[in-house]
Amino acid sequence: MDYPILSNIKSPEDVKNLNDAEIKSLCTEIRDCIITTVSKNGGHLASNLGSVELTVALHRAFSSPEDAIIFDVGHQCYTHKLLTGRFEKFSTIRTEGGISGFMRPDESEHDPFITGHSSNSISAAYGIYKAKRLSGEKGTAVAVIGDGAMTGGMAYEALNNAGSKRSNFIVVLNDNKMSISRNVGALARSLTKMRNKPKYHHFKFAFGRFLLKIPFIGNKMYNLIFKIKENIKGIVYKRNIFSAMGFNYLGPVDGHDVAAMESLFKIAEGYTRPSLVHVITTKGKGYSYAESSPKNYHGVSSFDIGEGAAQTNAVNFSSVAGDTLCELAKTDDKICVITAAMAEGTGVSNFAETYKNRFFDVGIAEQHAVTFAAGLAKSGMKPFFAVYSSFLQRGYDQIIHDAATGNFPVRLLVDRAGIVGEDGETHQGLFDVSYLSSVPNINIYSPSNYKELRYRIMYSAETDKITAVRYPRGAEKECDEFDYKADFCLLKGSSDKLIITYGRLFGDACEAKRITDINILKLNKIYPFSEKLIDVAKDFKEIHFFEESVKSGGIAEHFAAELLQSGYSGKYNIHAVDNCFVKAAKVSSSLKKFGLDSEAMVGVAGFET
Repeated sequence: MDYPILSNIKSPEDVKNLNDAEIKSLCTEIRDCIITTVSKNGGHLASNLGSVELTVALHRAFSSPEDAIIFDVGHQCYTHKLLTGRFEKFSTIRTEGGISGFMRPDESEHDPFITGHSSNSISAAYGIYKAKRLSGEKGTAVAVIGDGAMTGGMAYEALNNAGSKRSNFIVVLNDNKMSISRNVGALARSLTKMRNKPKYHHFKFAFGRFLLKIPFIGNKMYNLIFKIKENIKGIVYKRNIFSAMGFNYLGPVDGHDVAAMESLFKIAEGYTRPSLVHVITTKGKGYSYAESSPKNYHGVSSFDIGEGAAQTNAVNFSSVAGDTLCELAKTDDKICVITAAMAEGTGVSNFAETYKNRFFDVGIAEQHAVTFAAGLAKSGMKPFFAVYSSFLQRGYDQIIHDAATGNFPVRLLVDRAGIVGEDGETHQGLFDVSYLSSVPNINIYSPSNYKELRYRIMYSAETDKITAVRYPRGAEKECDEFDYKADFCLLKGSSDKLIITYGRLFGDACEAKRITDINILKLNKIYPFSEKLIDVAKDFKEIHFFEESVKSGGIAEHFAAELLQSGYSGKYNIHAVDNCFVKAAKVSSSLKKFGLDSEAMVGVAGFET
């Protein structure tokens, strides 16, 4: 399909010059472009299709980059990219060397803040807004946050800070799933319709200015009328949390009506108090498959547009973890599962359906999830928190303070550990071993195949220690037989060199061993180290530790310290991700780039492939 209007949009200013018919055509072109591109590259589909008109309205009402627009999480910013000079590069989205699937300031001046994780948009936008006021810069700041991200506590911390302050700071709530402060009855509907008309707000401003000009009594009259109006609104609408926190609440408004949203955004910008504009959108709009099943089309791999994305039931580490938990729960009524709005992603949907009273989706609230798990564990339950590695970072304080200090046996199932691929920097699971290994009272395991994963989950259910079982995205790699019940195992070769590794990389080490017959020391329990582990390793003259993690604070560095203390005098090399963020690329490409694949392992053995 040709894109006669979209291809001529070089900046947001071009969007302002379009008439109503052209705007409608532009939205159709944007949807087609997004569907076509995601069908080839994979990516976030339903969320982006639902926010097309919303983004167009934002760029018509505001002037980016002077007005900073921050999309929370960023998985609904594809339209924003298309309207800010990246149409010609859009086909490269989420590919190695291409543009990011999230907001990236180093990619465009229209991306004021890097995004990827949830619930930070209001904090970031308010910080930018205050900096503008302090430095005398023009423009405002707008946070666009979805109702899902509003389950994260950080959003309310920011609302609490920004509310009731004199400002024209704006929060846009993209509501595509839940109803917040639902209006009641015909009167409420009528008042909502009236309040969302520009003439109503223009009259309100003019009347307010008139009252304030009346000598002596004007200010008192204005305050009295304002209080009476707010009380009536509270009775009719049921006062909502946003107005209670000091925000001027506007809406709800149809999130697919560009003109209506544009008017409300401009009205909000004219206020001298912060505003929240409540926008109702349909997730997946414009593509029947995504609209009817938005959860399944939140993040997708490449697919056939006519047939829709295949809903595969292929076995992977996440599904094995979920099935194992279901198996345990059959005979142990103390087994509980917690997730932070990621039941499908972490493979625990079947558990949620089968054991509803023992399944807890706490929303995007990893901090609460960890402490909630600690409370369950304190009271004799066996909680498993299934969470992506990069999201668990948000619960670090709670792991230390609420779980580890009391030594409550919380079980962390750390999904997406290691390199994850096309989602890029904000989603790589490369930090968990560094921050978890710094916590006392925690045992960390990193299974290499499904059999080992099942065993470690079952084992952690019976231990009274805090455990973290970490595993990669996707399917297991072929690897040699090993003693998966031991803390470590040595696969002997004929050389005097040793490869130490764990997790997914063990499969690469096995592949290298078939070529070189090098020795492999596989860590099953990766930290703390088991007794005799150092004694086994120090017999080799040359050691290469391959670790799919950041180097700083990683297991390889801990191992190096132990070796040094033991008096080891041989050669020791660490192969890991050193002092950088890993950008979007296929997993295999990133492993090769950082020297973590079988080819690199063959190389250290002194062979050439």
